[in-house]
Amino acid sequence: MQYFLAVDIGASSGRHILGWIEDGKLNLEEIYRFENMYEKTDAGLQWDIDHLRTEVHAGLKKAGELGKAPVTIAIDTWGCDYVLLDKDENLLYPVYAYRDSRTAAVQEEAEKRMPFSELYLHTGIQKQNFNTVYQLFCDVASGKMDQAEHFLMIPEYLAYTLTGKMVNEYTNATTTAMIHAETYQWDTDILKAFDIPERIFTEPQMPGTPVGTFTDEMKAYTGYDATVVLAPSHDTAAAVAACPLDDNSVYISSGTWSLVGTENTVPVISGGSKKYNFTNEGGVEHRFRYLKNIMGTWLFQNIRRELDKKYGFPELIAMAKSADHYVEFDVNNDLLVAPDSMIGAIRTMMEEPDADLPAVLNSAYHSLGKAYGDTVKEIEETTGKTVDKVVIVGGGSQDQYLNAMTAQYTGKPVWTGLKEATATGNLLAQIMYVNGWDLKQCRELIQNSFDLKMEG
Repeated sequence: MQYFLAVDIGASSGRHILGWIEDGKLNLEEIYRFENMYEKTDAGLQWDIDHLRTEVHAGLKKAGELGKAPVTIAIDTWGCDYVLLDKDENLLYPVYAYRDSRTAAVQEEAEKRMPFSELYLHTGIQKQNFNTVYQLFCDVASGKMDQAEHFLMIPEYLAYTLTGKMVNEYTNATTTAMIHAETYQWDTDILKAFDIPERIFTEPQMPGTPVGTFTDEMKAYTGYDATVVLAPSHDTAAAVAACPLDDNSVYISSGTWSLVGTENTVPVISGGSKKYNFTNEGGVEHRFRYLKNIMGTWLFQNIRRELDKKYGFPELIAMAKSADHYVEFDVNNDLLVAPDSMIGAIRTMMEEPDADLPAVLNSAYHSLGKAYGDTVKEIEETTGKTVDKVVIVGGGSQDQYLNAMTAQYTGKPVWTGLKEATATGNLLAQIMYVNGWDLKQCRELIQNSFDLKMEG
């Protein structure tokens, strides 16, 4: 049996998922899981990058111990975050988490260097304070950039620890707001405007490109050799690659973030797109993921964590359904990015300091549904498409109450059934490399492998 291995790391956990094709269907098996969460330190919010590296390696060793050594491996994570390395290829700490507030302090100066209206014309990437370009501008201001010789986003750094090879991947690079939307290359005008040295980057490579094979050290540790391949290393790009889409579909990649969008062959950089803060992130085969980032299950994850995980998600859903009212609020408000108390932040948004837990939860559900509905209308307005269905993929697609809110507020048929969309899209890039397939063939495999159903 020929195995492929997807290492899929989100903001709260990571998984190693084996994939193999049998009888014309793609099969999945999770073989390893680990926790991931940013840490609050005196220096700010940071990722424990050494923990991530250790856990990725441990999961690869597990595959060998199971007698299911993969022929290829690919890694995906969230976007925007990165590592810098010095001339000796040593990590420059700390590795900041995008939710850290340091970028707020540079927004005024950044706007002077290159106004967002101009930046958007170059990249088509939506304005968010945590965009990598602003994070790197912080590194310039602090002097950290003076020591930097190499830039790798988190998945590419983890691939480097396996192969010793440094490669920048295209889909994740687009989340930096430093890739030109038409040339697919690093935009030197942007780099110059923010004093970011061009020397730290390599030419962006497409998903399905091989990085290299294991170093001797990794071969000895895992007990086998494998080729590391570039996934769509931004997790949303991987999820969208696996989506069974047509021209009039809208997808929601539902997880910590809800990524709501459609797939285009050209970027949409119109006044309406900028006004509604849509982004044109890169996808497989240079397709564009025209989407908006909306706060997703982050709301519920933090509520559950705040309650010391006393309740499971089904119990939280039941509470939401039992509420006697709800208040709609802006789910993308900065108060909700990294609050000490998510319940308290939502009560503030509701303007109900004494709101009970069911009302807080129900308000979050209705507010997410409304945000989805508004976004679908904006997609129709800015692209000229008539949306005929919404395809929800990812872990959040299991939340039937949120799916019901989506159908209610969008007024569109809602389809679900691909829980592991991100890992599946990761595996597809490996299959494209090994079998020489294109995206169309891969999506046909998905249609044959998974039961998609219409909700309601």
